[in-house]
Amino acid sequence: MQTISAEEAVATIPDGASLLIGGFMAVGTPERLIDEIVRQEKRHLTVIANDTAQPGVGIGKLVSAKLVDRVIASHIGLNPETQHQMMSGELKVELVPQGTLIERIRAGGYGLGGILTPTGVGTEVEQGKHKFVLNGQTYLVELALKADFALVQAFVADYLGNLSYVLTARNFNPLAAMAGGTVIACAEHILPTGFISPDHVVTPAPLVDFLVANP
Repeated sequence: MQTISAEEAVATIPDGASLLIGGFMAVGTPERLIDEIVRQEKRHLTVIANDTAQPGVGIGKLVSAKLVDRVIASHIGLNPETQHQMMSGELKVELVPQGTLIERIRAGGYGLGGILTPTGVGTEVEQGKHKFVLNGQTYLVELALKADFALVQAFVADYLGNLSYVLTARNFNPLAAMAGGTVIACAEHILPTGFISPDHVVTPAPLVDFLVANP
């Protein structure tokens, strides 16, 4: 694990990369990394996240800058720019029920091939997907999700890379960190190793590749 600047961390992300980004309507989203992606103009990105926030906020900045080719999310309703780009064909959007989305990410982090879920059976969600009947219940087979990079926001980290989150900012971040090939974490505070109680460590250091301190 290395402690580096946001500029150095984002420089490791190539054009065309897939990104798992933590946060829920920008709460718990690593804004500093997103701002740096916009500054470095990383293009043709695939973004996997709960939502695309709003224009000028969180992931909405990436959409407004037209750096994203594909979005896999559960909600785009508060971002008219996402909707406009989707309707114009500029942006591919895969909408996934929220519970299904996070379980697909969890499956990716756990090394599973996918999950079985009844959510979406009999709706447009089932189109093109395998169905499986178990004990009389019909399930959809939803494939696991992983990404080249995971971008997460922690409240506290130590210099080994152990991460702790606070309140609702915990949301998607811990599971995103498990399903990313390279994990880049921002932290509000970085403490000496040993200052975070093991009981408060949510993302353990071996999962984290780069740590960026908030200014």
